[in-house]
Amino acid sequence: MEHVDGTVDPGGVVLYALSTCVWCKKTRALLEELGVTYDYEYVDLASPARQSEIEGEVMARTGRASYPTICTPTDCVVGYRPDEIRLLLGL
Repeated sequence: MEHVDGTVDPGGVVLYALSTCVWCKKTRALLEELGVTYDYEYVDLASPARQSEIEGEVMARTGRASYPTICTPTDCVVGYRPDEIRLLLGL
């Protein structure tokens, strides 16, 4: 998992994404525009074992394995949904 420091730290923000996904890139750009501190992991670049682990985590929290998925300790947003992401992060 990679870490990005920002000026706003809502706490425990994790982005699961695909390295080739345009919507995942837009989500990262939004987080950086908002100045959010977050961790991220490119699922497609992870080992097969880690990919299965991530998919299990995402499925357990959202009911599906779709990317981008942004999670906080309390909730998740699946897909590039700027308004929902802002609400999730309290921004």
